[in-house]
Amino acid sequence: MENFRQEVRQWLDKNCPESMQTSGSEDETVWGGRNATYPNPDSKAWLDAMGSKGWTCPTWPKEFGGGGLSFEENSVLQSELERINARPALISFGISMLGPVLLEYGNEEQKLEHLPKIVRGEIRWCQGYSEPGSGSDLASLQTRAVVDGDEYVINGSKVWTSYANFADWIFCLVRTDANAPKHEGISFVLFDMTSTGISTKPIQLISGESPFCETFFDDVRIPRPNLVGKENQGWTIAKKLLQHERNMVAGMGTRGKTNNPANKMENQAKQYVGEIDGKIASASLRDGIARHQMNSIAFALTLRRSAEEAKTTSAPSPASSMFKYYGTEQNKNRFEILLDIMGSQSLGWEGDSFDPRELSTNREWLRSKANSIEGGTSEVQLNIIAKRVLGLPD
Repeated sequence: MENFRQEVRQWLDKNCPESMQTSGSEDETVWGGRNATYPNPDSKAWLDAMGSKGWTCPTWPKEFGGGGLSFEENSVLQSELERINARPALISFGISMLGPVLLEYGNEEQKLEHLPKIVRGEIRWCQGYSEPGSGSDLASLQTRAVVDGDEYVINGSKVWTSYANFADWIFCLVRTDANAPKHEGISFVLFDMTSTGISTKPIQLISGESPFCETFFDDVRIPRPNLVGKENQGWTIAKKLLQHERNMVAGMGTRGKTNNPANKMENQAKQYVGEIDGKIASASLRDGIARHQMNSIAFALTLRRSAEEAKTTSAPSPASSMFKYYGTEQNKNRFEILLDIMGSQSLGWEGDSFDPRELSTNREWLRSKANSIEGGTSEVQLNIIAKRVLGLPD
């Protein structure tokens, strides 16, 4: 592994721009896609370099554009990226959710068509799951897909569709058999968001942002080969994808951990409340930050251990519910601490009395509350843990 580590370091030294080794603003986040813009040109260069190497999806097979790395090699790569504080080259629902289930359930043609584009950031995906009357009880969804020759005709709507107004394609759950038991009449399909009959409407949140949309399908026609897996058996795929989504959301709970000896949270606390003998002046803040850091490290190590254990099986696991529940609570706790650090400066919504970081943290604190709802509410996760982990009766 030491030879591989040296190879990675040399490649990063040559290909990772200096500006990609610093914290970036929200508008510099790279989502990729057909209509992507890059406020910082280095972001595009970094994406192209990582994408051509396959390292945006380092463990995916090379035949589908991935890096083909082993678990151990990927661990080295991630540690070296963290060492130089490299930004993610690409944030993508295709990477975190769709890609893993396509590798497992997609046919060869679907893998060759979609996976390389995901790796290179050429297509931006959104998720069509929740509906106005089907949130926690997702299997009750009513968006219909009716066979018409070589096509499906789709009618219905979705809600809380993250970034649907920017997405190129959607992975979507549809009901293909209205008479079957609700879990058995669902199919998993893929289609282009520019298809005739699709419209989106952003939903403005209390934070002032609109990352979610209502999405409407009116006689949308898609080719039948866009079906993933077997017709009416999409619930199995849906459950597996939800596990990947929950692991992604859970990862928010490890944010704030950095290799920098002077942790950002500690620096902010010293800035706002002062320091005594090099320590944060407030004992309660010192305690809260220390606990949060220890929990983040322990959680990150637990996620890594779980990933190693998962190498031996692809069977669905309730561990994703445990991680999702804990990770979202950890992330919410992080923002509670940040508000405590800033004191009355955390109350600002607008105006010259507050700097951009304070205004941003306020809004991110509000946004963090949704972490315990999206991807399955905390109550749903606790039910899964109670039934499938602890074996408690209904």
